[in-house]
Amino acid sequence: MLAALSLGSMCLSAEAAHSMTVPTEWHWARIHGHRIYYTVRGDGPTLVLLHGGGDSGEHSFVRQLDVFSERHHIVAPDQVGQGRTPEVPGPLSYTAMMEDTAALFNLLKLKHVDVVGFSDGGILALMLAIRHPELVRRLVVSGVNIAPEGLNAEDLEELRATQIPKPTTIDEKLAHLWLTSPTDTELSLALLAKITQPVLVVSGDRDAITLEHTLTIFHALPQAELCVLPGTDHATFSGRSEWLNPIISAFLDRS
Repeated sequence: MLAALSLGSMCLSAEAAHSMTVPTEWHWARIHGHRIYYTVRGDGPTLVLLHGGGDSGEHSFVRQLDVFSERHHIVAPDQVGQGRTPEVPGPLSYTAMMEDTAALFNLLKLKHVDVVGFSDGGILALMLAIRHPELVRRLVVSGVNIAPEGLNAEDLEELRATQIPKPTTIDEKLAHLWLTSPTDTELSLALLAKITQPVLVVSGDRDAITLEHTLTIFHALPQAELCVLPGTDHATFSGRSEWLNPIISAFLDRS
């Protein structure tokens, strides 16, 4: 599994490990015939956190949950086969995960809320804004691509080398997803141009997504701001929280 894209083996600092001990409230919902688990924390305007591939909402945002729950009602779902949510038969699909997320929004009666997405979660956030614009007020996305070609060449080569005909494990399904998606019907420059909400596009200058691809996404969005973090890889939320958290807070606080 790609080290830059999978956070499961990432070592947590003492600060991150401490924040994971803060109690969270877990719930589950039956959506499209299967269970989706999600955590909630805090009070205030709702902020939905969408995790990276192969991770969980609680872990992808371990250095954000305590900070943002002081002023927000956090909802952080785990996508199918990831975190606490069990797998479902068949391959992974960004479209299916996005529709699961939209269904959870509707079940919880969430509309016009802020969404923060990391990596795969950022892809889902952009797709939500396109297909369900009434659900999203502002977006923050980090480490996103709109096609497999947005990955750097080394990671693409590694993905191709690890492909198997019939993926069965979650890691195999994720690798297949990253190599084949998003498709042009899921995300494209023309679709990005339809997003009217403000979007903060975040990237590390050493991200798994090429900076050129990130800039292309930024320029395609009608109301976008760009934040490139120096000396930073794909793990922007965990690796640069001291920089990123205040930037996100200021962006979300705008009317």
